[in-house]
Amino acid sequence: MDTSLSKAERTRQLIIERSAPLFNQKGYAGTSMQDIMAASGLTKGGIYGHFESKEEIALAAFEHSAGIITRMIGERVAAKETASDKLKAILQFYKTYLFSPPVQGGCPVLNTSVEADDTNPLLRASVVKVLNRLHKAVANIVLQGIANGEFRPEADAHRFSVLFVSMIEGGIMVSKAYGDNKYLNTVISQLEHMLQSELQI
Repeated sequence: MDTSLSKAERTRQLIIERSAPLFNQKGYAGTSMQDIMAASGLTKGGIYGHFESKEEIALAAFEHSAGIITRMIGERVAAKETASDKLKAILQFYKTYLFSPPVQGGCPVLNTSVEADDTNPLLRASVVKVLNRLHKAVANIVLQGIANGEFRPEADAHRFSVLFVSMIEGGIMVSKAYGDNKYLNTVISQLEHMLQSELQI
């Protein structure tokens, strides 16, 4: 935890960090204020001194969890030079994702989107924001590959980014349901093939 923060900011951060795994594993409906109190070691009054509602905590917890994922992906992408290697780095990140997830409980984007689809528009909007960032990041890598002559000039960056993100999230969901990584690995193999057959010159 950042020691440069004020005591109030540190307490708020503690609540977010301790409640994030709860919401990611148990969902919004399944996580009670009692759970958050037990995880944070604070009273209900202590928690409500920093947040107005459970929903506000859930939103901050989701942003925290999603932020961990996007930062880790960003670091791996930044370490690579070529557009092809950047896309491969993202796929490599997801190869071990299911059974050693960076966030306890698995993919926060998938978990939250499934639960918040019809029940919580604010959480759903937060999920959409993260998905938009992922789509944009992948599309920008493809555009970079086109600009530097690595990818075909007619490659459709938007289409590829939609397939890339949707297939990975779908692969995570099916593999999690079966408790078997082979479904996600099949998706990753297909995306590696698409990278060669649709993008690379």
